[in-house]
Amino acid sequence: MLKLNKKNKDEHSMFSNIMYFLWLMFRLSPGLVIGDIMSGIFRTLPPRLVSVIGVKYIIDTVVEGKNLERIYYAVLIIAAVIIFGNLITILYREFYWNMERERLYFKLNSKLYEKAHLLDLESYDDPDFYNNFILTIESSSDNIQGLLGLVQNYVANLISLGAIASVILAVDPVCLVIILASILIFLPLSSKIAELQMGRRIDNTRYHRRSDYFQRIFYLQDYAKEVRMNGITPLLMDRYNDAADDVIDNQKRYWKKISLCYGIQQVGVQGMGFMLILPLYLGYCVLVKKTLSPGDFVATFNGAYSIALSINFLTVWARAVMSERAKMIEKYREFLKADYKIKDGRGKAECAEPKTISIKNMSFTYPGNDKPTLNNINLEIKPYEKIALVGYNGAGKTTLTNLLLRLYDATEGEILIGGENIKDVTVASHRDRFAAVFQDFQTFSCSIGENVALDKDFDSAAVMEALNSSGFTKELKYGTDTEILREFDENGVMLSGGEAQKVAIARAFYKKCPYVILDEPSANLDPIAEYKLNQTMLEAAKHKTVIFISHRLSTTVIADKIYVMENGEIIEAGSHEELMELGGTYAKMFTLQAEKYKS
Repeated sequence: MLKLNKKNKDEHSMFSNIMYFLWLMFRLSPGLVIGDIMSGIFRTLPPRLVSVIGVKYIIDTVVEGKNLERIYYAVLIIAAVIIFGNLITILYREFYWNMERERLYFKLNSKLYEKAHLLDLESYDDPDFYNNFILTIESSSDNIQGLLGLVQNYVANLISLGAIASVILAVDPVCLVIILASILIFLPLSSKIAELQMGRRIDNTRYHRRSDYFQRIFYLQDYAKEVRMNGITPLLMDRYNDAADDVIDNQKRYWKKISLCYGIQQVGVQGMGFMLILPLYLGYCVLVKKTLSPGDFVATFNGAYSIALSINFLTVWARAVMSERAKMIEKYREFLKADYKIKDGRGKAECAEPKTISIKNMSFTYPGNDKPTLNNINLEIKPYEKIALVGYNGAGKTTLTNLLLRLYDATEGEILIGGENIKDVTVASHRDRFAAVFQDFQTFSCSIGENVALDKDFDSAAVMEALNSSGFTKELKYGTDTEILREFDENGVMLSGGEAQKVAIARAFYKKCPYVILDEPSANLDPIAEYKLNQTMLEAAKHKTVIFISHRLSTTVIADKIYVMENGEIIEAGSHEELMELGGTYAKMFTLQAEKYKS
């Protein structure tokens, strides 16, 4: 199983994570990263320089009363600079950013999906892993946009800070000292505000998860019938309202603390520093010492506000957001580098004629469980045999087939095919020799041909033959190109449970492989359809070894050999006739079911 929950000593620093993801994005799309940084500079720097240098020039020109026409030129230049900066930003966003961002998003997600398909099935049994896995997938797009915007603003504010500070330093170094002192004295309050805002966001996320859950129930199709038929709506509404109240109460708790800190900070920086000390000093320099011009007064005043914005962003807000973003990137990094238990062997399995399958002394315990699910299983399946696994729920039937497919690896013992341990060949080549239809099968919102072949390239004639073998008779307006489901196509064909199951079963008939595993192949079928399926399955799979699980024991009559499982062990084995003559568990189960059909 993949291990995502590392100890703190293995975690990367905030800077390392930010640079890792930035470099990853740069390698995939250098134009987007560079373009975003330049776009931020064009959007931020010109207006701030204009508010300092441009305003100073205009005011000083007016005060001097000479060459007033220069003001018109100055205004035109200022307007041109601002318009040019905005134009560049708009053109970049409209004609490059939107398209390239989507391209980068798909490239990054492709890396995640390539990794995800290698996951051990065991990984999904670990709630902590599964939560981190979902969070990694869902936050991928947010990481791209969030980090690009963060870096863009960071670089823009850094350059803006340097430019404006240089201008004020040239005007009067004391002004720069007053500005920086006013900001730095109250900087701890900014950190406190950022800490409170982060706490509020974390708590809100937790409460929103509850409200989002109950909200989804009202619009997801899976819940539609239950919600309308069983009178649960008042209960769901109460839970939703409770969660919404928690969100509002959480906002109230943080609002008082944040407002207090923010008020003190603004009074200190804006009131004391920028509205009292700085104006008094500037007024003294302009009116008494006459070392500064009126333009210097306004430029310094505007520059102070610009510097305050930049420092607050660079030291508090950006750090808080970077810290949060870095935690998400940490999960992304861990996911991509994580190892898994089910490893490839050196050989490559042949997908040819079926060979003998031998299971020797095999036991299996699910992670976190004390009691084994399978205990000392021994059986042999000869080529072309039709094998049935029967037993009550929880007996271990599906677990056995999962081990055969290497969705899990046995805790003890071994599985051999043709005398070769299945761990000695690559996972892909081993699974490629099996066709499997699971009891929790899925159909996909694409054409029926793609659903059967599970590939975009398929043989239409072979697909139709497989569908016929499974007993599928629904009319298909566009043949194998007919879309099923209406997720993306309003003309898509909706299938009943039995029809969908027949499509899933057709996959086993379509795939050219020596072994077939069918987990409850007739669960959604009526008795007549079940009988027809059994006949066609025998005919279509006569050149394959078939292992099927069924609770309908009328299906098992066709099996060459039946294994009865109970509490993770094989307690009976033989043909239908042999087991009926034995008069054990199988005979009792079959007789009970037969009586139900008779009655």
